[in-house]
Amino acid sequence: MSKPSIGDQELSLLHYLAESKNSSVGEVAAGYGEPRGLARSTVLTMMERLRSKGYLRRKQVQGMFRYSTATGPAEAMRTAVGSFVEKTLSGSVSPFVAWMSERGEVSDDELAELKALVNQLQSRRKES
Repeated sequence: MSKPSIGDQELSLLHYLAESKNSSVGEVAAGYGEPRGLARSTVLTMMERLRSKGYLRRKQVQGMFRYSTATGPAEAMRTAVGSFVEKTLSGSVSPFVAWMSERGEVSDDELAELKALVNQLQSRRKES
């Protein structure tokens, strides 16, 4: 079963925690929350939501909870994209691909990755 989708701010916080490894709420509030004008209580609420959704884990170390990512931001991004495609685009990726082609800001690396994904999809279709 897939994890629940997360919002933009939760995804941003997950990226921050992935980079900062094991962090306390206070450390995250200072490093992530303060620059964004978020209160410590808001950061704690976000972290606990991410934990309840299965994206973070916490461990008590010397009387203080330390949070770390249970899964990487990539899984959260896949879940968010999947939810967007299913709910907003009614399961069709064509509008998203059309938007990407019109945007014209795809790097060479991204284009190579997209080509590899198309090749992978074509291989799966041939197998079935």
